[in-house]
Amino acid sequence: MNDKRKKPEISWFGALCDDDYEFLGVVDPELKSSWEHCRDIVACAEENGFDNILLPSGYTLGIDATAFASAVSVATNRIRLLLAVRMGELWLPQLARQMATIDQMSGGRLTINIISSDLPGQELESEPRYTRTREYMKILRELLNGNSVNYHGEFVDLEIEAPRARTVSGKCPPFYFGGFSEAAKETAAMESDVFLTWPDTVKGVESIVSDMRKRASGYGRELKYGLRAHVIVRDSEKEAREAANRLISHLDDQKGEAIRNLSLDSVSVGVSRQTELRENSNDDGFIEENLWTGVGRARSGAGAAIVGDPDQVKEKLNAYMNAGIDAFILSGYPHISECESFGKKVLQNIEHGPLT
Repeated sequence: MNDKRKKPEISWFGALCDDDYEFLGVVDPELKSSWEHCRDIVACAEENGFDNILLPSGYTLGIDATAFASAVSVATNRIRLLLAVRMGELWLPQLARQMATIDQMSGGRLTINIISSDLPGQELESEPRYTRTREYMKILRELLNGNSVNYHGEFVDLEIEAPRARTVSGKCPPFYFGGFSEAAKETAAMESDVFLTWPDTVKGVESIVSDMRKRASGYGRELKYGLRAHVIVRDSEKEAREAANRLISHLDDQKGEAIRNLSLDSVSVGVSRQTELRENSNDDGFIEENLWTGVGRARSGAGAAIVGDPDQVKEKLNAYMNAGIDAFILSGYPHISECESFGKKVLQNIEHGPLT
């Protein structure tokens, strides 16, 4: 890896939303989201040395992320927990109380992934939805920093004393946040700590980071940058490509579209970009060297995978770091076996550590 930069944070993905497969689009009862299966994914990630693990949030799919995080916080010892929290779901003082309690249970290992999608039965245009998100982020940070609040906004109207429940550090855990609309990017620049982007070409990622640095600078802030992507690593490039093709060997376009449409973010600027990458890839599904878009046939969000042998995968991660990336949130199918593969073939040969 590039030794001129700080060590990257390398995270895995907890498949809490019924999104684990051996063959994309083929439901396997053994891989459906359950406490046991998702716990085993987290345990595998910790055993293989990952720094953090994303615990995603859904409504109709899988299991509840907050309840799961509470339980797994005392079933792990080292790995950080990146808990997805949708702004607007809970009364803010109760949300802050939950987050502080989970942070205590984990010994200070909580990080927070801010989600800004619509709530069930409620649709807001982009601007007011992100106004709500900004207000929630601002006040959640105040509460988790142990401050009293006197705030009267469009969506948050709150006067409350400083909370008794505090995080281990006494400070708010870092906010990871992603989005590609103008309103989302301004929200990230104003209130997030780590801006998350989905897979793109190296030049595309470099452009995204450059844009976000300028936006954050306009608010007197500096962000860190994370890339959410899939990975398929095998001993040879030929084997990795064969594994990629095997993954989609039972998938047709109709089934893939149905899976994509299940997600709350199935229509967004970011999803449109993932579709564009897929449509402009070559006949084998590669948009550039070692970046394969085939996985996006059944994913509405992160729709590309880094595919190759261990050296190629490390080189690709290094290229993204040179483009400005500080952290990676990776996943692969099935999540346990690919976690083990990446851990043994790549991660143990990378200097990495949690973002500070």
